[in-house]
Amino acid sequence: MAETTHRKRIAVMTSGGDAPGMNGAVRSVVRTAIARGCQAYGVFEGYEGLVQGGELIKEMHWEDVRGWLSEGGTLIGTARCMAFYERSGRLIAAKNLVKTGIDALVIVGGDGSLTGADKFRAEWPGLLKELVETKQLTAEEAKPVKHLNIVGLVGSIDNDMSSTDATIGCYSSLGRICEAVDNIDSTALSHQRAFVIEVMGRHCGWLALMAGVSTGADFVFIPEKPPGEDWQERMLTIIKKHRSLGKRKTIVIVAEGAHDMALNKITPSEVRDLLSNELKLDTRITTLGHVQRGGNACAYDRMLSTLQGVEAVIAVLEATPETPTPVIAIIENKIVRKPLVEAVEATQAVAKAIEAKDFDHAMELRDAEFAEYNRTYLMTTETDQPKLHLPSNKCMRIAIIHVGAPAGGMNSATRAAVAYCMTRGHKPIAIHNGFPGLCRHHADKPIGSVRDISWLDVEGWANRGGSEIGTNRGLPSEDIETTAKCFELYKFDAIFAIGGFEAFTALSELRKAREKYSAFCIPMILLPATISNNVPGTEYSIGSDTCLNALVQYCDAIRQSASASRRRVFVVETQGGKSGYVATLAGLCVGALCVYTPEEGINIHMMHRDIEYLRQEFAKDKGQNRAGKLILRNEQASSTYTTEMIANMIRDEAKGRFESRFVVPGHVQQGGTPSPMDRVRAVRLAVKCIQHLESYAGMGRSGVAQDGSSAAVIGIKGVSVVIQGMEKLETTETDWKDRRPENEFWVELKETIDMLSGRPKAGDCCGECGKKR
Repeated sequence: MAETTHRKRIAVMTSGGDAPGMNGAVRSVVRTAIARGCQAYGVFEGYEGLVQGGELIKEMHWEDVRGWLSEGGTLIGTARCMAFYERSGRLIAAKNLVKTGIDALVIVGGDGSLTGADKFRAEWPGLLKELVETKQLTAEEAKPVKHLNIVGLVGSIDNDMSSTDATIGCYSSLGRICEAVDNIDSTALSHQRAFVIEVMGRHCGWLALMAGVSTGADFVFIPEKPPGEDWQERMLTIIKKHRSLGKRKTIVIVAEGAHDMALNKITPSEVRDLLSNELKLDTRITTLGHVQRGGNACAYDRMLSTLQGVEAVIAVLEATPETPTPVIAIIENKIVRKPLVEAVEATQAVAKAIEAKDFDHAMELRDAEFAEYNRTYLMTTETDQPKLHLPSNKCMRIAIIHVGAPAGGMNSATRAAVAYCMTRGHKPIAIHNGFPGLCRHHADKPIGSVRDISWLDVEGWANRGGSEIGTNRGLPSEDIETTAKCFELYKFDAIFAIGGFEAFTALSELRKAREKYSAFCIPMILLPATISNNVPGTEYSIGSDTCLNALVQYCDAIRQSASASRRRVFVVETQGGKSGYVATLAGLCVGALCVYTPEEGINIHMMHRDIEYLRQEFAKDKGQNRAGKLILRNEQASSTYTTEMIANMIRDEAKGRFESRFVVPGHVQQGGTPSPMDRVRAVRLAVKCIQHLESYAGMGRSGVAQDGSSAAVIGIKGVSVVIQGMEKLETTETDWKDRRPENEFWVELKETIDMLSGRPKAGDCCGECGKKR
């Protein structure tokens, strides 16, 4: 008799503190495992479920995880388990897994949970041997699962794991903090008050630091880099300076693990007393507590958990008995695998370095991005630092201009650029209302469109949406001669442009016009800012995350309506021009049935296939599931198959068995208040842009014109932040006809969306009727 092939069984569990996005990871692991021909299991209540076994370890089916993307916390539970700390407890856990036939475990948790999992894997052969020798298992039972594969996903709101830029839940938590601080901000401004806000972070100051960067806080206390011995005087000096400049409010953010150089705890009460007694400020304390942990996951955490869950299953299937246990990480914009043991050791080394008062080493052990954000925050908050001023012959007149449609984070970037310019001794100049504003209104009286801009002007812009200096789609080519005259008239030494494809086009025009107009032989750089994320040279644009969050919230509300009505499909039209980025990423974040993009287009065979799949899906629903469905269609996916037409086709073909509606969120997608990710990345990238411009200080115009990077775009590509020359991007990476990059990194994500929704592949269905062959 032939031996039966063992079908791989993959279990997923959540452990440690809950974090928004954990349910997205569980959904992704379960559905990817099933799609790959494996059986999926859920271990309920964390390690406690592993030890207890029975009903706490059960098979998970496709429909079991429907709707989980939008749920907060962890729906399979998490609990402390003292028994697992002992070998006897791990022995029982091993027996439970063997009895269920599980030979792979995906764990979503913090460093403690992942350390325990790796130890469990290392002991696995010995545990099986003991179970067989003590006759708790037979050799036949143990044989199919003689190796245990472990894959870790980091679920932690603190973002305290080394080797990854972000952990599942951290940006959702940061969003809660920023929302609270933004709300406190208005009352602080009204009453000229000071607020001391305590946030989570016992050993990691990521939440405190990023909240400080996002909200423009006056002072931040983090465990890794405590202030000097004179911190009281330094804090008071900075706040007093801000008040003397006209600032009406004061925000100080304190991580719960904050301490001084001697490891003496710095408490919110201590900070409040200093501000009240020394500066006579009406000061209040706000402790945010567990509000930081709860609630639905933001768009980024949904995307991160979904993609990491898919990668975890692939890692399991590719693993050999000798493969070191991996942890799935993200570096800049790329999902990667890192050795779990090394990541945990580096994480634990941070706490040891802090305990040893080796704070420089503690900062080094965090990722390079963390240290960079800390430096950026200090330079853009404490602008009165004469020692950082450049020599007068290196100081530049830097013009800042917004081009194209507004995008969340434009103002944050402008604020950071102005603050950094002042720290270095440059003169920041705001060009209001884009290039048309420059050409038509620069000489207006009493105030023209070209204005000096001060720190106080931009101080409150960190959390403002839109564009405070105004933006316009007009291009320099509409009046290139006047544009050149204005550049000469106002003696611009450099241009910092913020915007989308129009801004990219504008820089291209200015670069090409250098041969005729020497006024354009100055350094220029573009910080991409557009909800469409269609600028060549980058995989991320400022404003795209704000857009995704607005669209995800909108779709969550629509899905709730669709689910309440049970048998209803909503076709949602998204913005994005000829780029399907917004539709695709939103589809990934909301669990869309399918996504229609301009890159792929829409045809009648596709419609047949999707309508037939909808029939099958609704036929399976017996009333017990939330059966609402979402389809996302980019506004320019097809000139024939409009959003309304698709909804009507679905309704007609449904023949009363289910309903269909269409909705157009429109400019809601541009968002209101910028998301924390757009704010912090805007600050970081804006400072890098000004640093690039100032590298040309003192260089003659001919030298600038000959330098290929003197007209450039800053961007994130894969694992790196890059600055690329315009000429190369224009000729090799730009689809000018459709206003998008030639190669769009996200296109392959459509396959992931289809896999996780169960959408049949075109080759598996009849082209005429859409039914599976």
